[in-house]
Amino acid sequence: MARQSVSVPRLQGVSQEHFMQHLYPQRKPLVLEGIDLGTCTSKWTVDYLSQVGGRKEVKIHVAAVAQMDFISKNFVYRTLPFDKLVQRAAEEKHKEFFISEDEKYYLRSLGGDPRKDVADIRKQFPLLEGDIKFPKFFKEEQFFSSVFRISSPGLQLWTHYDVMDNVLIQVTGKKRVVLFCPRDAQYLYLSGTKSEVLNIDNPDLAKYPLFSKARRYECSLKAGDVLFIPALWFHNVLSEEFGVGVNVFWRHLPSECYDKTDTYGNKDPTAASRAAQILDRAIKTLAELPEEYRDFYARRMVLHIQEKAYSKNFE
Repeated sequence: MARQSVSVPRLQGVSQEHFMQHLYPQRKPLVLEGIDLGTCTSKWTVDYLSQVGGRKEVKIHVAAVAQMDFISKNFVYRTLPFDKLVQRAAEEKHKEFFISEDEKYYLRSLGGDPRKDVADIRKQFPLLEGDIKFPKFFKEEQFFSSVFRISSPGLQLWTHYDVMDNVLIQVTGKKRVVLFCPRDAQYLYLSGTKSEVLNIDNPDLAKYPLFSKARRYECSLKAGDVLFIPALWFHNVLSEEFGVGVNVFWRHLPSECYDKTDTYGNKDPTAASRAAQILDRAIKTLAELPEEYRDFYARRMVLHIQEKAYSKNFE
């Protein structure tokens, strides 16, 4: 039986000082209401974005189904002028399409050169910069990226985690967000940073029996809401209607902890990557032993990691 769902707390009119001193250290998701986001929540209509955003070509995900899967890649990458993307994403049925008349669109904005540059709405869409204000929950030198997101109604993204703190600013439209605590990673059947469990509302428990042990934290976002997602918290996003959002990521750890080649903000910290490589070598070394010995010493290694590395400060 699945564990009971927990509603993400909603707080009104939280100051920067109160957030940083009392809420941020708890490292739990929060929905913040009444934050001054500028005029974007009223101005960013389909017509306005089409006119002001321009005809710049953007790379998008196009899927024939609503539930996108980054592991099996059940989508294709295509490019569209930004104004065309906005217009198509707002439609239920399309006269022009790549796969089918009811295909879904998803934009995750990129830097000028995605291999070198991070996404920053202020640089890639400068005419929109004056409309939006970022919550001032971090120092400017901690800023990493601001990612423009546009989703078709009904589109659901895969469950994944990011290695940096971020706020999801829901500018227009509505989203349902389901989150899972980092301590429940063992129940999520991970492939890299992503969960293999696509249908989180009706999971195949014969295939993923441990998933029922993962506690889901859930919230609904409307225009003007801001969701704080701490680093390492898994999240699954369902666009209940056409909407526009902006994720603002910032470095929670010292900058030297992060992979300098990471422009997406989803590569594990360098120390974690090194530890994973060492573990892979240890597992290969154990393979030199007969099965009985391999099993025995592998269990001892797991116990050793639990004793030395697990924290007792988390629930």
